[in-house]
Amino acid sequence: MGQLEGKTAVITGAASGIGRAIAQGMARQGAGVMCVDLDGEGAARTAAEIAAEGHDAHHHRADVAERAEVEAAMAAAVARFGRIHGFVAAAGIPGRGRHVLDLTDEDWAQVIRVDLTALFVCGQVAARHMAQEGGGAIVMVTSQLAEVAQREAVPYVAAKGGARMLVKAMALDLAPMHVRVNALAPGLTNTAMTRLDDPEVRAARADVIAHIPMGRPAEAHEIAGAAVYLCSDAASYVTGTTVTVDGGYLTV
Repeated sequence: MGQLEGKTAVITGAASGIGRAIAQGMARQGAGVMCVDLDGEGAARTAAEIAAEGHDAHHHRADVAERAEVEAAMAAAVARFGRIHGFVAAAGIPGRGRHVLDLTDEDWAQVIRVDLTALFVCGQVAARHMAQEGGGAIVMVTSQLAEVAQREAVPYVAAKGGARMLVKAMALDLAPMHVRVNALAPGLTNTAMTRLDDPEVRAARADVIAHIPMGRPAEAHEIAGAAVYLCSDAASYVTGTTVTVDGGYLTV
């Protein structure tokens, strides 16, 4: 029996990368999963791959910063599964790598919208369903950059730092309703978003990789286990905290 047997979960950003790996990991641990992404075809592929393994998976296209679309996605999950036990906000964008003096208002707004505002919108909608059903678990995927800064990443770092505090504040409000809220902070991870298979990008990230005690970036499946734990009964007394999966980056 898996850690999430009998539970259900909604995962945003499920079309690729960390979100896809989390959806796969949760399904393999017994959860019914709703794969949500702006890339509807990608979400459908993820759900089909999971279903092909014999698990219960469905998909829904949604812009995670648009409340009406998020509400529709959550309603679809409730219609399919009966209720939502877990929600993982894994959708995110890196933004454009620009010096702070060269950033435009549009650069700032785009990243804040997807990497911070969407977490509030999705988390609030999910929490309302969970509060009505007696509880649940929310996981916000943040970053090691919620704790330390990086050059030419001002909007991203600001959004991730804000997400860390959003988790703490939501956890306080929702604890009496038995809804747990935690952050999952990956370090540098080999996904399409980071494009670490691109030699030029890998060279630019060499200083980051050199700072990781384990000597390499993470693979997406290595992040998924922490999300499974945070949504499971094993984490029943864990709320308002951050689980960091960064190969030791923040210890140095």
